[in-house]
Amino acid sequence: MTYCLAVKVNEGLVLLSDTRTNAGLDDISRFRKMFIWEQPGERSVVLLTAGNLGVTQGVITRIEAAVDAASRGEEVESILTCSTLYRAAELVGEAMNAMQARDRARIEASGAAADATIILAGQRNGGEMRLFLIYTAGNFIEATEDTSFFQIGEHKYGKPILDRVINPETPLSDALKAAMISMDSTLRSNLSVGMPLDLAVVHAEQYGVVQSRRFESDDPVFRQISEAWSRELRAAFHALPEVPLR
Repeated sequence: MTYCLAVKVNEGLVLLSDTRTNAGLDDISRFRKMFIWEQPGERSVVLLTAGNLGVTQGVITRIEAAVDAASRGEEVESILTCSTLYRAAELVGEAMNAMQARDRARIEASGAAADATIILAGQRNGGEMRLFLIYTAGNFIEATEDTSFFQIGEHKYGKPILDRVINPETPLSDALKAAMISMDSTLRSNLSVGMPLDLAVVHAEQYGVVQSRRFESDDPVFRQISEAWSRELRAAFHALPEVPLR
């Protein structure tokens, strides 16, 4: 399984993903689930993937092929040349639909699940930051002020902190901390989600990824956040009023 999340606030976007893939109890692998395309100063697009690995890798391959062809001057529409990020979401949805049409029956005949989901986030020069959740069928929804974040994969453990903290006015630095706590909570509660983690931050009006890094298991920054959150949670628990037993 996996856990990926994307948070959209007025100051920017925060995207975080794990890298663990399970094919069985004793078959654990690491695969990147975050993919970034940029035209500095013009456009940035980030994709996060979850679900059937063969399907999502096929989608990414199709997207990358179109980007490469467009960069060579071919008349091919890609996520870096299309008119809007809404159209970019359509292109990813079309690639998802094509992969499902080609492979779904064979995948399910073998007893495996073919479902997959993708988060698309980014901004282009002259446009607003946008965040989309693309489903298995290729259809999608867009984040709004009432829904400022999307999660895919094993999302239930990391949702409470996002529900309590995230809204459009949340500072970007706080959104980053909330995303890290959300991931830490999931890592602690679900063995199918694992490090290393990939992070991308897009600052509003800069049209590019201002921070991109990987957190390994011994990363001091992530460990500090994790330990501090555990410490404060214990302190808050012990400070709660006593509940009468009768």
